[in-house]
Amino acid sequence: MSAPVAPRYPRVLLKLSGQAFSGGERYGIDWPVVRRYADELLQVSLAGVEVGVVVGGGNIWRGREAAQHGMERGNADYVGMVATVINSLVLQDALESRGAETRVLTAIEMREVAEPYIRRRATRHLEKGRIVIFAAGSGNPFFTTDTAAVLRAVEIGAGIIMKATNVEGVYDRHPSDPQAKLLRQVSYLDILNQDLQVMDAPAIALAKDNDLPIGVFNITVPGNITRAALGEEIGTVVRS
Repeated sequence: MSAPVAPRYPRVLLKLSGQAFSGGERYGIDWPVVRRYADELLQVSLAGVEVGVVVGGGNIWRGREAAQHGMERGNADYVGMVATVINSLVLQDALESRGAETRVLTAIEMREVAEPYIRRRATRHLEKGRIVIFAAGSGNPFFTTDTAAVLRAVEIGAGIIMKATNVEGVYDRHPSDPQAKLLRQVSYLDILNQDLQVMDAPAIALAKDNDLPIGVFNITVPGNITRAALGEEIGTVVRS
């Protein structure tokens, strides 16, 4: 019997969009889907990988849409940050119901429900084997949770940021195009120059500046969180 393969990355950060929480719907929470995420994240943690998660809030609130209806953009973004805290607490409950030890750290202080984000505290939690969920983005309006995810990944020293999507990875054109080809590897500059829509430009630039690989994979396939976190070659890897 062969020995288990050691994980490629000792520490990873998973970026979950708010839409990932709603399954196939535009809004709301798909509870069976969230429970599957929790199962897979627990498997990753039990394999010895230190796991951080950044969540979006688009299944509850879309700041840009609110701004289009006349709401001041900064205020709309703050409401979106609160939405990410809701999703974080939902994921935390799903994980802890399976026996995982977790912490929610939020960039906006909500001491009754989560710890304030402090980089060294986050790192210490990870070292103790806790799954750390980062909420409220970066705490600043006008920045996406993609940018916040790259920032947190750099701050905690993650080996890779895993960007969950509903397609197989990065394509050379829109995935709905029948001529689209899946790219197994692509550079940061190609993402920016060809506007391949992996993450927003500030997030890609920050990853490039810190030589942080971005793994893009299809989260709708059961088991893919575990596969991506353990270093299996699925989807697309963005690097220099």
